[in-house]
Amino acid sequence: MAFSCSEYIAAGSGAARGGAARAGMSVAGGSVRSVNRTDRLYALVEELRAVAPCPRSARQLAGRYEVSTRTIERDILALQESGVPIYAETGRRGGYVIDKARTLPPLNFTAAEMVAIAVSLARAEATPFASAMRSALRKVLAVAPAAQTVQAAQLMDRVRLVGSGAPGSGGPPPPAAPLAIQEAITARHVLLLSYRDRRDVLTCREVEPVAFVGTRAHWYLMAWCRLREGTRAFRLDRIHAAVDTGEPAPHRSYGDLDVDIPDALIRQVDLAG
Repeated sequence: MAFSCSEYIAAGSGAARGGAARAGMSVAGGSVRSVNRTDRLYALVEELRAVAPCPRSARQLAGRYEVSTRTIERDILALQESGVPIYAETGRRGGYVIDKARTLPPLNFTAAEMVAIAVSLARAEATPFASAMRSALRKVLAVAPAAQTVQAAQLMDRVRLVGSGAPGSGGPPPPAAPLAIQEAITARHVLLLSYRDRRDVLTCREVEPVAFVGTRAHWYLMAWCRLREGTRAFRLDRIHAAVDTGEPAPHRSYGDLDVDIPDALIRQVDLAG
């Protein structure tokens, strides 16, 4: 049976979500599987902070993280011994409670969030707060896990700014880049796009994503378009849907693209600010 572009993209998105759920990556409001002990300890603190001052029983926490109540009790004891202010409330509605006033939430910035800070900093150099923003970014990088920093650096290498001034300034807020596009760029996977061009024609395209480019007016995805057999710039606000096909794409850097923009106007952002 033949699928339309929108049906194929919808099916691909559903499969991706289903795969994530089966792998236990993120299931909102449900259980969280395949979590190692270090991640679970952080998650327990965040969980107790989120509901404080209400308690969470060992049974509730065990059900959420799909471990035994004994494992939760050992985890809580380890946190208490490390100085985390968790105490037990007795009674039918009792459980574990954290003193929210004496704890700070962990800085769990994603790679994309770190890149967002760096891009904002690059466009704020002329403001009196540039030094403070640079300091904040360095603090984030200092405590970020090495794997997250590597991912952020890989994504940052695929971002270019054109000219001066903030991208999208003077107009509506720029659209958020779909997560599938961000992941496909760093993983070098082929994307399937549903795209409406400037003539209002909707097409389904396989593209090999290379970089994000921000101008004063818009943000674009620079990619090799298999339909047009050449480099194309896809405005993010015209992308209706995007699916990571998982197919490996040939290695291409921004320099490999035939882009009609003078090099003097292109700026590569430094993750370290």
